[in-house]
Amino acid sequence: MPKRSDIKSILVIGSGPIVIGQACEFDYSGTQACRVLRAEGFRVILVNSNPATIMTDPDVADATYIEPLDVAHAEAIIALEKPDAVLPTLGGQTALNLGLALADQGILDKYNVEMIGANPDAIRMAEDRELFKNAMTEIGLQTCVSRITNTIDEALSIAKEIGYPIMLRPSFIMGGAGTGIAYDEKQMREMARIGIEASPIGEILVEQSVLGWKEYETEVMRDRNDNCVIVCSIENFDAMGVHTGDSITVAPQQTLTDLEYQQMRDASFAVLRKIGVDTGGSNVQFAVNPADGTQIVIEMNPRVSRSSALASKATGFPIAKIAARLAVGYTLDEILNDVTKATPACFEPSIDYVVTKVPRFAFEKLPGASNTLGTQMQSVGEVMAIGRTFRESLQKALRSMEYGRFGLNCDDGETFFDDLNDEDRIDLLVKPNPERIFALESSLRAFMTAQRAHELTHIDPYFIDQLLQIIETRELLCSRTPDTISKSEMKRVLRDGFSAEQIAYAWSCSMDEIYETIKNYKIEKTFSAVDTCAGEFSSSTPYFYSTYSDEDEIILPEKKTVVILGSGPNRIGQGVEFDYCCVHASYALRDSGFAPVMINCNPETVSTDYDTSDMLFFEPLTASDVIAICEKLNPFGIIVALGGQTPLKLSSVLKEKGFNILGTSPESIDKAEDRELFHELCEKLEIKQPEGGIAITTAQALNVAEKIGYPVLVRPSYVLGGRAMQIVDEPNQLVEAMEELTAMGTLGKEGGLSSTRPALIDRFLQDATEVDVDALRDINGEFLLGSIMEHIEEAGVHSGDSACILPPQTLSSDVIATIIKHTKALAENLEVVGLINIQFAVQDDNVYIIEANPRASRTVPFVAKATGIPIAKIATRLMLGETFESLRSAGIISVELSSENIMPTDRISVKAPVFPFARFPKVDAVLGPEMRSTGEVMGISPTFGTAFYKAQISAGMVIPSKGVVFISVADRDKENAIEVARMYAALGFRFAATSGTASAFVQKGIPVDYVIAKVGDEYGNDAVDLIANGKIDLVINTPMGRSTRRDGQHIRIAATKYHVPCVTTIAAARALASGIAQWEKSNIQVASLQKMHENVQLTLESNNV
Repeated sequence: MPKRSDIKSILVIGSGPIVIGQACEFDYSGTQACRVLRAEGFRVILVNSNPATIMTDPDVADATYIEPLDVAHAEAIIALEKPDAVLPTLGGQTALNLGLALADQGILDKYNVEMIGANPDAIRMAEDRELFKNAMTEIGLQTCVSRITNTIDEALSIAKEIGYPIMLRPSFIMGGAGTGIAYDEKQMREMARIGIEASPIGEILVEQSVLGWKEYETEVMRDRNDNCVIVCSIENFDAMGVHTGDSITVAPQQTLTDLEYQQMRDASFAVLRKIGVDTGGSNVQFAVNPADGTQIVIEMNPRVSRSSALASKATGFPIAKIAARLAVGYTLDEILNDVTKATPACFEPSIDYVVTKVPRFAFEKLPGASNTLGTQMQSVGEVMAIGRTFRESLQKALRSMEYGRFGLNCDDGETFFDDLNDEDRIDLLVKPNPERIFALESSLRAFMTAQRAHELTHIDPYFIDQLLQIIETRELLCSRTPDTISKSEMKRVLRDGFSAEQIAYAWSCSMDEIYETIKNYKIEKTFSAVDTCAGEFSSSTPYFYSTYSDEDEIILPEKKTVVILGSGPNRIGQGVEFDYCCVHASYALRDSGFAPVMINCNPETVSTDYDTSDMLFFEPLTASDVIAICEKLNPFGIIVALGGQTPLKLSSVLKEKGFNILGTSPESIDKAEDRELFHELCEKLEIKQPEGGIAITTAQALNVAEKIGYPVLVRPSYVLGGRAMQIVDEPNQLVEAMEELTAMGTLGKEGGLSSTRPALIDRFLQDATEVDVDALRDINGEFLLGSIMEHIEEAGVHSGDSACILPPQTLSSDVIATIIKHTKALAENLEVVGLINIQFAVQDDNVYIIEANPRASRTVPFVAKATGIPIAKIATRLMLGETFESLRSAGIISVELSSENIMPTDRISVKAPVFPFARFPKVDAVLGPEMRSTGEVMGISPTFGTAFYKAQISAGMVIPSKGVVFISVADRDKENAIEVARMYAALGFRFAATSGTASAFVQKGIPVDYVIAKVGDEYGNDAVDLIANGKIDLVINTPMGRSTRRDGQHIRIAATKYHVPCVTTIAAARALASGIAQWEKSNIQVASLQKMHENVQLTLESNNV
């Protein structure tokens, strides 16, 4: 059937901020959907709260709203835009739940809006655990023995009836939030509480555990005519009990017999038919008993899921594009495969390679969190690799992780596991954890049988055999030398995924010697195409992976190529913001007449969509892998400055190999990172710096700290996200901080300290305001300010974890002038070509520089959305050698655009961080110099208070309008706390406070309802009890020093546990009070970015939508 003609406009709901369980894969799917719907002639309205996305670019939708994803704001947009339909199936669980709430509250009926992509009844049947279980029973599919409940007592009764261990699954959740396995009544009571709180409808499924069974997923599509296709089958390396998002996964499935697979395929189709999904994609999860092959349906998602992005990248089949077309009336047989241009979408993809996904974790950022993996997802990102065999793809995936490993073994990292005693190694095998695969390899190589390994891990014997084959190849490699290895043996080593770095380690020789040995044997790395059809049809896709086969499928483009190095796996400190910059670079290169080439290994991103660039290489971002591609392409240049720290680390070695690094030179990048050189530059330019020094050893660090005085800020070189950064108050803390940076700490595993990578020790500036600046400079020296952002939290909280305001609200004109002067001088002296980000601290109107980074920063997307200026695109044009003058002459930017008028004056934009603390309830929520947020949101309003309030509710904070505020602050904050308390008192709030704070309040005439006892005090109210019993509505707690930090830790953890909003700085408390005051006086107002930016004098457009 043709597309529907009764629909003219569609509201697409995005997924909101990057959180664990719902990351940038929904930016990928949402962007695809918006583009295809516009191409089909529909007017597309988009709502999303996340500025760090491609989908919120103003040229992706016709009307783009960066607003909170709640019913009130969605209704305001619907009332203004009057869409004919809403599409909630491409924005993850957030969009699905919002779409269902709009239906349940009558909003869709009120405005005559139809839900497309999935109907409300289908969503309820799939997401409600009891309805889903009953539906599966009706069609004869087996599920676990289970019952639904809404109470803890009934959950305990059901568990006793079924028998432990017990699996708990809340309804309407994502990423396994609130799920878990209980082994006894005590665990069951706590987990039932958590699960009921996690479910939006307060419902949990208490079911028989299938711990140790094999786990599978199928990505399925179905249309109105009942055409069904399996896009991809995925098998988990880890057994049931580890969330699929935290497990290594493999596509296609490897261990089912053909009969078992056909049974699973038929069951998948039956599930979709019963649930009623007939206009899009779904994900169905199964458990299989390894003893007898029994298959059980675990759950299904009636929407494009997290795994859909992996399936799309694994097969080349554009699930989101096709789902969007199905939603507007097309059928699978009417949609042409983008890749083959010859087959319809009802042809199931077929692949002749193996894809491996490995999750990326950030436990080093979350002290106190257990690294044991379970049914709640904890990973913050993932990588994907493609190879002809599982062995090859696994090794490529492991070296993509940027953990300092170059594969499964045969590198410096293996010694850590080899040095463990047998008991410690076995402990790593029994408890699933991010390093288990390395411990398993070490155990198999040292002493363990395959059968014993299977008994301890429940990992299928097939996968254990694959690891043994890699171990055998390693033994072969180590028994040879460059002179004695044969050509066939070398081919075996390479085809099993061993990198040049691993071979160099085995032979204790240089990388150049390895390259020469491989070259002498005339062995070349080849590149095969991902074509969805295993070569059965001709394909024009420019999507490649490396291997060592007999045929190279690359066809070089006629245009000059420019390689863009992506940012690798998402992690705390380096996330989707850098992917955004890389995608904009690709668009700008096309507009400039170049053929953009993307190298990346992250399946969640828009950059790894096969049509974002003219060529895509899904490859690890290591020196040997990138060099191999560049030698094949001989590009005009390479862009390293937009993908974060990952590509920057490769800039010097790529330049040494003779490749042209576009934009700021590697020497200038190193000059900004080299402490002594940068200090000399700042002294020359008369730019103030905090006193400091560098240290490689603990003794050196102690000497520097003694000289400049405590507190000091300790940070390593060449990292992002404040990795291992600490504020240190006394010598013993400094000793601990230095241990973290050496071989004893987690950073030590990633390289530790050296003369080229020293620790930086600076005097910490207390009570300073931090400022972020983004700016541009061309090859002729012309300078353009991009933005000045004022941080709400004081210096000492990582910039990525602080809310920030654009334009600044409290900086004087003299301070702003000084900041611009210093930024321009540094850009000039570092010979920046493209972007530079500089962080300043302002203390008593004195401007100090903290650091300068001649590259893109994580603030670039926020700045672009706030100002309407796509600075990443402009930076790319400048890196190609164009100038501001030439861009003006070509009409690409306006002659009026200048440093003086780039920031808006009619609105305020606030960027707020989003934290993962709800996933890690034992982690202290206090903020510091090491970044811990996973994502960001944006609030836009004419006033600061309402912009801040919008940002906070977008971040998930439930802000009270009345009730009791518990205030406990450090001594240095007491005077400011009195001012803050008066603000909340004026709003009608009452107070609880610790004795010292309460005394200060009472002296100033502020009544306190509850006096809270400190830890160890005999008298007074217990803070945790008050929080647990719902007596506290907001917590304000500012730790200072170690003892105060410990006193407050149990309070902050309790606030996280019981979902009470908690702020840990006076500045944030003040901003929140301002937000509550202004929000109470205002009506909900929404405006599209297109409307906001209609007067922006810029014509830099992309031709890629």
